[in-house]
Amino acid sequence: MFRYSTRSLLLLLILLALLASFLAELALAHDSWISRGGHRNAAGEWCCGEGDCFVVPGEKVSITAEGYRLFGAETVPFSEAQPSPDGAYWRCKRMDGSRRCFFAPPQSY
Repeated sequence: MFRYSTRSLLLLLILLALLASFLAELALAHDSWISRGGHRNAAGEWCCGEGDCFVVPGEKVSITAEGYRLFGAETVPFSEAQPSPDGAYWRCKRMDGSRRCFFAPPQSY
């Protein structure tokens, strides 16, 4: 028979609580303003599918003459960016990883 110490059981309970918290956050993130707002890209595709939108940290975005440069690799033309009401940069992707939608905070001029 298996014997567990009180310490092992406590650690297991903490890990289970963290896992439950993480899964709840994922569910809430999917029900974000993007999915509730019914946002679509220029081609008419829905921006938010299951687990396909994520915040791009501001330090990973640079603004160039061509548009928003993400992670030093991908450039999103200004004309393809949608306003982000929460002030964060968001990238939504298709199943193949290509960009479906991009949201950027309003720029100060």
